Amino acid sequence: MRTTTLGSAGPEVGVIGLGCMGMSHGYDTSGPRDDDTSISVVRQALDLGATLIDTSDVYGPYTNEELVGRALTGGHRERAVLATKVGLVATSRTGGPGNSPTTGNNGRPEHIRAAIDASLRRLGTDHVDLYQLHRVDPEVPIEESWGALAEVVAAGKARHIGLSEVTVAQIARAQAVHPVASVQSELSLWTRDPLAEVLPYCAEQGIAFLPFSPLGRGFLAGRFASFDDLPADDFRRGLPRFQQDALRANLAIVARVREIAGRAGVSPAQVALAWVIAQGDRVIPIPGTKTPKYLVDNCAAGDVRLSAEDLTDLDALPAPQGGRY
Repeated sequence: MRTTTLGSAGPEVGVIGLGCMGMSHGYDTSGPRDDDTSISVVRQALDLGATLIDTSDVYGPYTNEELVGRALTGGHRERAVLATKVGLVATSRTGGPGNSPTTGNNGRPEHIRAAIDASLRRLGTDHVDLYQLHRVDPEVPIEESWGALAEVVAAGKARHIGLSEVTVAQIARAQAVHPVASVQSELSLWTRDPLAEVLPYCAEQGIAFLPFSPLGRGFLAGRFASFDDLPADDFRRGLPRFQQDALRANLAIVARVREIAGRAGVSPAQVALAWVIAQGDRVIPIPGTKTPKYLVDNCAAGDVRLSAEDLTDLDALPAPQGGRY
């Protein structure tokens, strides 16, 4: 796989990473977890060059970090650029869409200092390569939260620190305290908000941009034709774009992606990921999967080069029906 760097001063990573949330959180959670397959997927991702492995303490909660930690035993940790997050806390074990934990913000410095030690224990490592503020706590000045993350770097518990779902103004405030290595936000063919301000600012500042849900939570890969295709406990059932009327309208986007994929001789998922990668030199999508077949397909997108005609046609796709949340 082609590589890039995690920001101007960060480590080399594949141009596609792996988001691990869905292995234990959010999607189809009623069935038995197949941790052995998920562990093999993490290790296969490293083999395929998807070296950025992304998790969070709130996924599960906590169980996703434990799973990733087990996957990285036996010498695999040294091959991974390991990223986790802090700042969202589970306020109940269940209750959110898809029976996932409901969450609240906690960006207090004392919480961050304690949370990194707990994450390291679950991950079975003495440091993470990237520690991210999952959300800015509206009750805590970002300088205080970011200062605590900077302390984590000074203590050798994280190599770099990043932000998630932030504005340009918030990035700039954090930069005044400590360098920002990365910004993580949703970006895909049907979620283009960061293209207006945040992504250009990151490119100018040498900050990596990590798009989550680059496949529109699986929709852009053509995996859902109706609301009923979603598992009964899946949190996507609570999202506006997946409601039946909106979903039916949004299938026109998928049809166009499928048409361009046929023209390019690749899969729809590869088209969607290649478009995301084409948005910048340090744009590193982190599609999530717990299925070996989809992992292989996703990683192959790292070497797909779309033509100028393909990119123009994809840029012209209509906006989706329904909001993100």
